[in-house]
Amino acid sequence: MTHSMRTDTDMDRLNGRGLRDTATHYALLPLRIFLGVTFIYASLDKLTSSSFLKSGGAGSIGETMRSARDSAAIPALVDLALKAPVGFGYAIALGELAVGIGTLLGLLGRLSALGGALISFSLWMTVSWATTPYYYGNDLAYFMAWIPLILAGAPYLSVDAAWRARRRRHLGGY
Repeated sequence: MTHSMRTDTDMDRLNGRGLRDTATHYALLPLRIFLGVTFIYASLDKLTSSSFLKSGGAGSIGETMRSARDSAAIPALVDLALKAPVGFGYAIALGELAVGIGTLLGLLGRLSALGGALISFSLWMTVSWATTPYYYGNDLAYFMAWIPLILAGAPYLSVDAAWRARRRRHLGGY
């Protein structure tokens, strides 16, 4: 008795790729969406907070930085932020907004991811450094999540991909 096996059952009929190849191709898209939405949300949360963008008081950037200063891995970063806490708060919030929008749109994808990694790294070195055990702090996890996007950029469903395709068409397929 012989059995035949269909080999095309896992083919994606839209583009001729196998489902595994398609899944591999789009594997970073959920991460890109999650990080982009999260950073936009974090930014808007800071910018619309009645207490965050103040130099003192409960929930303010100034109070947060003063409470993190003695336990930070790099206290000099906190001291620098404390020279102008409101300005630093705006810089963080606007940086998160730029990173989130860039990541979602795939606009300068690697640069956006690098910005997100730097923000996450600086928050890990300052605000969440003393969190024990370390895996309870989310800034390290965010920092690590940005690394694949730094390496891969936004190669599909992105402004970067559209620009690349346009350049190829303009240069005659190269």
